[in-house]
Amino acid sequence: MDTISKKVFSLGHSLPAPAAPIANFVPTALAGDLLYISGQIGVANGTASHVGCLGAGMDVETGYAAAQAAALSVLSHIAANTADSLAKVRRVLKLTIFVASTPEFSQHPQVANGASDLFVSVFGEAGKHARAAIGVASLPRGAAVEVEAVIQIA
Repeated sequence: MDTISKKVFSLGHSLPAPAAPIANFVPTALAGDLLYISGQIGVANGTASHVGCLGAGMDVETGYAAAQAAALSVLSHIAANTADSLAKVRRVLKLTIFVASTPEFSQHPQVANGASDLFVSVFGEAGKHARAAIGVASLPRGAAVEVEAVIQIA
């Protein structure tokens, strides 16, 4: 597998088109060899793919899928900034996963694994990363999960 798209496809997924920002910011910023990717949600047919709140009717398995969908959106921006090259990704340095949840919900790490597991599956050892999983009251478009990333590229 020499492209991010092919690797993602081999895992049973496809990359969405990179999303345009919905406010006054850029989706990615490059500083030297560091690619910063703004928070991304999972998108299907132009709308949030997983809407809801963990602990209020949404279970951990659905949250895991929401994190995976948001990670696919992040991967689409990585592909757009590396000519879709797996070899140009040196390391996934940091993921921050925001989980829309009730105050009582405490399984943020299990939800965040949806994103983390996908990055490791796509990039192998280079996909292992530092991470924060944070519970929040709400996210844009009612999304259940948002993922931002810092990627070292060649």
